[in-house]
Amino acid sequence: MWGFLFLCQTEGVRVSVDVLSQGFESPILFVVRQKQAVLSFQIPLILRGLYQRKYPYNHVGRTLCQPPTRAASETQYFFVDVSTLSSQGTNYQLRVSRQSKHCFLFTEIYFSFCLKSQLKKKSLVVNTLMLRIVVVFISRLLSACFQCPVYDLDNNVAFIGMYQTMTKKGAITVQRKDFPSNSFYVVVVVKTEDEACGGPLRFYPLWPDELINAGNRSKFIDVIVTPAIKSEVYVMGMLFCLGIFLSFYLLTLLMTCLENKRVGRSRHESLSSVEEDDYDTLDDINSDKNIVRTKVNVLRLLQKYLYVADLSRKDKRILSKKYQIYFWNIATIAVFYALPVVQLVITYQTVVNVTGNQDICFYNFLCAHPLGALSAFNNILSNLGYVLLGLLFLLIVLKRDIIHQRALVRNDFNALECGIPKHFGLYYAMGTALMMEGLLSACYHVCPNYTNFQFDTSFMYMIAGLCMLKLYQKRHPDINASAYTAYACLAGVIFFSVLGVVFGKGNTVFWIVFSVIHILATMLLSTQLYYMGRWRLDSGILRRILNVIDTDCIRQCSGPMYIDRMVLLVMGNIVNWSLAAYGLIERPNDFASYLLAIAICNLLLYFAFYIIMKLRSGERIQCMALVCILFTAVVWGFALYFFFQGLSTWQKTPAESREHNRDCILLSFFDDHDIWHFLSSIAMFGSFLVLMTMDDDLDGIQRDKIFAF
Repeated sequence: MWGFLFLCQTEGVRVSVDVLSQGFESPILFVVRQKQAVLSFQIPLILRGLYQRKYPYNHVGRTLCQPPTRAASETQYFFVDVSTLSSQGTNYQLRVSRQSKHCFLFTEIYFSFCLKSQLKKKSLVVNTLMLRIVVVFISRLLSACFQCPVYDLDNNVAFIGMYQTMTKKGAITVQRKDFPSNSFYVVVVVKTEDEACGGPLRFYPLWPDELINAGNRSKFIDVIVTPAIKSEVYVMGMLFCLGIFLSFYLLTLLMTCLENKRVGRSRHESLSSVEEDDYDTLDDINSDKNIVRTKVNVLRLLQKYLYVADLSRKDKRILSKKYQIYFWNIATIAVFYALPVVQLVITYQTVVNVTGNQDICFYNFLCAHPLGALSAFNNILSNLGYVLLGLLFLLIVLKRDIIHQRALVRNDFNALECGIPKHFGLYYAMGTALMMEGLLSACYHVCPNYTNFQFDTSFMYMIAGLCMLKLYQKRHPDINASAYTAYACLAGVIFFSVLGVVFGKGNTVFWIVFSVIHILATMLLSTQLYYMGRWRLDSGILRRILNVIDTDCIRQCSGPMYIDRMVLLVMGNIVNWSLAAYGLIERPNDFASYLLAIAICNLLLYFAFYIIMKLRSGERIQCMALVCILFTAVVWGFALYFFFQGLSTWQKTPAESREHNRDCILLSFFDDHDIWHFLSSIAMFGSFLVLMTMDDDLDGIQRDKIFAF
């Protein structure tokens, strides 16, 4: 029996046992009985690692929970019972020592801290000097420093409080609402094996029940406790975020006022110089894509180039309704996609808050500022730009749409016969996709991990696809893909993205199948673009291919009819075949980003081709569009710099991911990835403006003089 005089509530008692005998046949059981608690453990203590491997420990130290004291000083007693079934005598050494406020003993380290009344949060930063694995554990306290029971073993340290694994560094933000007693203690436990945090597997035991000597596993650490940011920093961060993006609204309003003054000059209407017999009056021009031009069909051999007028013969009201389907479809997709996503991430966050498991979500823990139930509010707030700028783009499109409709009502010649045909359905879809990207990116950052990464990328694929469709629609309004076909193809892309995330890591069969599909899709799309949809994929496709080879390559060596289009498609095939070969050889772990890189490369390639062909055709880029292009290119460059900083990664274990964590760099509130959110939302908004304004120089030129390429 031992009696201890407890002088304060920050003291505890440490019971340590060393077995001095070697090769004893049966374990020794120690039972520590206190007034309000019972603790038992055996020597050797068996801890299990991965694959149920057993690690014995002959030296064990346990900390007893502190009983509540009513007086300033009070003596309390506890008893230690020792028993064993061994028929031989066993020597052991039992030591009892006082645990002070800060104690460093053996592999468990205890720290007790008191939260001052003016502080609502504290940040616990752990830096290590040796590459071993530990579990950092913060436990809730009720009255005393070491409250019953004290969980300080590898197999029970995660029972209460918050915990995370780490290798080199880690951080946990402690909030006052989680610790009603205004105090907490920290337990640091060295794991039995490195594999728990992504380290190498040393060896497998030959027999399932074979005991493995873990060796001398120690770790030197520095624990730094600092006060968390104040509420004023939260307010500054929110005001900064709102100020940046609301300034775009003010700038847009100012430019709109200036444009209205410039356009306020007198307008004159002129009669069309196009003869009535130039038009095809057949009804089937609206349904049969083979009847996409009339005058060209008659004078096909006399005319070398196609013009926009040749590919914009269909009824404008029917085309307008066709392209409005893009907007209504993506709005419907957004509702049905977003609702279960929001429900899922709320469940993730609830699990993190209830269990205290900090390994579920891959935050940048050194710059994760909680607010309410959210663990990283700053990463969610920074996505506000996508939503606000997407809404602003929708307002700009709506303004242009209203102006165009008014021009059509008064039979304005420029609106009827000049410039690129105005169809705004795809613009509305692009703005909606940008807003949804912000919402889903915010949902992903509620609890970022590999199971919900597709939430962050799904509408990126949508945006890339819609931008390519809009570029093609500008010069080919009559033969552009329907909304149903486009979204079906994008759904296939997202489906492969999910498959790649789940099954693509190191799976050779998957990469072979995907590369083959990628190459075949590239060839089919190339054929579709070259012949402008005037071909059929049926049983006679091979016969027609052989016929073309025979007539154009063997009997007479004639060049391609559309050289510029052929150059684009050859370059596109080279790029896509190279990307397919890279994926097949390297097999990158982040398949979703690889797939997104394919989409972005094709979009940039097509955009460069469009600009080059526009300049080759004698057209010019107006000052506003040129400013947007240069501004967007610069912003994209800075955005990609911050994107590749890599503050966390779900491709590694949670402990390894924390090695990439960094401190905040802006207002002590935002990190590098938040700045990526800011800049990329601005860059996407600028890219949309480029697509909208790049052909404004053609608004006064008749469509039969605008080249289609």
